[in-house]
Amino acid sequence: MKYIKNWLLVILTLIMMCGCSLSPVVQNQNSKNTETTKLTIVTSFYPMYISALNVAKDIPGVEVINLTKPQTGCLHDYQLTPEDIITLETAQVFIVNGAGMESFMEKVVKQQPNLKIVEASKGIKLIKNSTNGEENPHVWVSISNAVKQVRNIAEQLAVIDSLNAEKYKTNADKYIGKLEKEREKMHSVLDDVKYRDIVTFHEAFPYFAKEFNLNIIGIIEREPGSEPSARELASTIDKVNRLKVKALFAEPQYSAKASETIAKETSAKVYTLDPAVTGSMDADAYINIMDDNLKVLQEALK
Repeated sequence: MKYIKNWLLVILTLIMMCGCSLSPVVQNQNSKNTETTKLTIVTSFYPMYISALNVAKDIPGVEVINLTKPQTGCLHDYQLTPEDIITLETAQVFIVNGAGMESFMEKVVKQQPNLKIVEASKGIKLIKNSTNGEENPHVWVSISNAVKQVRNIAEQLAVIDSLNAEKYKTNADKYIGKLEKEREKMHSVLDDVKYRDIVTFHEAFPYFAKEFNLNIIGIIEREPGSEPSARELASTIDKVNRLKVKALFAEPQYSAKASETIAKETSAKVYTLDPAVTGSMDADAYINIMDDNLKVLQEALK
């Protein structure tokens, strides 16, 4: 009986020793998890999401979420939803276009004072709209400005998350290389087009037009959804006929009804030019959209 008790004591001691030897492993695993930085980045809308996705690519612990739905388009007069507020509460960083695009920023700053704001358009010279004199926020439609925005995002994230600073910069360099290659490709085609006068759907393309030396002689709708008056339509039709404009550019996000009305009264043809505000959530989506725009312009302006 005495031997049995002794063996039981030995077995219990071994079990306790094993338990003690396992506990540090568990603690180390928990410690490792706490050391891994979890950074949630929220972007205001589609073009900012694509840029941030490339800059934060394959960085452990860094997650990029888009605030608005992919089909939202430009944030003209966009109002934050309760779901948006909840999403922002989970974030440490909010990447915005800036330049007046996000009209709700005052509310965000007030409700989330600890949220780090990254302004992608920082330092970019803004163009004023021809219709109302306001500064135009559609800077990303120019590839050169998109490059600046990617650089801004990387630099500001590197300050916020210094542990991954070099990774942000390396990713930005790789993506910028792709953007510059696409820009060079577009210039090789568009620098020699014969016709340069175009009519666009709304004020989304002045930066794009400036980059490729296109002349926007008319805007069909100042803001999407604001149908032009009969007088405005007549004025645009007269200008298109007088200048012998070949191309009217609608946008895939909106109805082409007004453009088609003008086309019927002129010799111009309606094409689709994409301002890259909706589309695939793939990292190369912006470049693919610009490539499609190049094919359209090549056909429309030949």
